[in-house]
Amino acid sequence: MAEARAETVLRELRQKLDMPAWSKSKNDPFKTLIVTIISQNTADRNTARAFENLSKRFEITPEALANAETSQIEACLRTAGLYKNKAKTIKHVSKAIIENLHGTLTPILALPLEEARKALMQFPGIGPKTADVVLLFSAKQPTIPVDTHVNRVSKRLGFAPATGDYETVRENLQLLYKPGDYLAVHVLLIAHGRKYCKAKRPLCAQCPVNMHCPSKGQWN
Repeated sequence: MAEARAETVLRELRQKLDMPAWSKSKNDPFKTLIVTIISQNTADRNTARAFENLSKRFEITPEALANAETSQIEACLRTAGLYKNKAKTIKHVSKAIIENLHGTLTPILALPLEEARKALMQFPGIGPKTADVVLLFSAKQPTIPVDTHVNRVSKRLGFAPATGDYETVRENLQLLYKPGDYLAVHVLLIAHGRKYCKAKRPLCAQCPVNMHCPSKGQWN
């Protein structure tokens, strides 16, 4: 059964890969939102550097960022890709949170999952992955964000159709796993994609779950 194979893969990944400390604590939803916006199409190191620059210049609150000059936000985000678009998104989202939610995401995070997702995606520049990251990490809502690593690894493992879009991959993973495991699935599939199941040259011979992978050896 697919569910049994999925559970075996998760168990093996738990044994071979570490869960980062930050994944075990509840994160401030607005900071999580800002970090996720910055991280789009950007390496982790550059995301961290850009967020650190922004944090040094501004308090990470909707009020502070809504009132900041867009050019000042841009200057902080230069190490991240598409920094002009990201600066504009951050400023617009911050204003919208103040105008529509009295400066807090709490009312949205308290909604049922699908309502909360739709509400977050009403904000400019916020797509399903960003919404899912905020809901998973800051509200402990049962959803699995699908980034490029989760998408690639899921398809290679046969957990989602090769041509599946974001929602197809997310829904397939959520059917295979228990809600209590969603955070671990997200974090460990990313870690596995970075360390072993790389985009161009996956390390199939070293992969800890190659015995359970229908795609192993295809890139050798």
